[in-house]
Amino acid sequence: MIVREKLADWVASKHAGQLIKRTGKPYFDHLLAVAEMAAPAVAFGYEIGLCHDLLEDTYTNEQELIAALISFGYTFSNTNTIASCVTELTDVFTRAAYPELSKLERKAREAERLMKISATAQTVKYCDLIYNMDWVLEFDQKHAEVYLIKKKLLLNAMVKGDAGLRQRALHAIDNGLKGAFIF
Repeated sequence: MIVREKLADWVASKHAGQLIKRTGKPYFDHLLAVAEMAAPAVAFGYEIGLCHDLLEDTYTNEQELIAALISFGYTFSNTNTIASCVTELTDVFTRAAYPELSKLERKAREAERLMKISATAQTVKYCDLIYNMDWVLEFDQKHAEVYLIKKKLLLNAMVKGDAGLRQRALHAIDNGLKGAFIF
C-alpha cells in the first residue's frame, strides 16, 4: 500500500461515522475533494487537504498526526510541513477556547488569523472554501448570500495562496451571488 493510501485510510477511520450535513455522504468525501483540488497546486496539498479538519473534528492531536505520518513513511521534514499546515488550518478561536468572546468576535479573530497563515495553508483553505460554497449553494440557500459575502471578504484579504485557486473561489462566489439572488 502506498504512503498516500495509508494516510487516506487512517484519515477515513478517524472521521468514521461523520457525515456531510444534509447529504448523508461520508465526511471523508469532503476531505478527499479538498485534497484532490489542492494536490496540483502546492507540495503536500493532497496530504494537507485530507487532514485539514482532523485536529478540530476528531480526537486526534498534532503529536498523533506526526507519529502517523512518520509511520506511513513520510520523512521528518515532510511530516513537519504537513502537520504545520494542518495546525494552521485548525480553528483557534473556538467557543471552547474563548467562551468570553461572542460568536461574531471569534469569527472576526479567526478571519484575521487566516490572513496571516502560510501560502500553502491558504491554498488549501481556498479549496475548502470552493467545496463549501458549492455545498451551501446546493443545500443551504437560506444562508448562502450571507455566507458568500463573508467568504468574499475573507478571500479579498487572503492573498498569499495559489492565485488560480483564489480566482476560482472568487469567481464561484460571484456566480453564486448572481445566480441565486437576482430577482
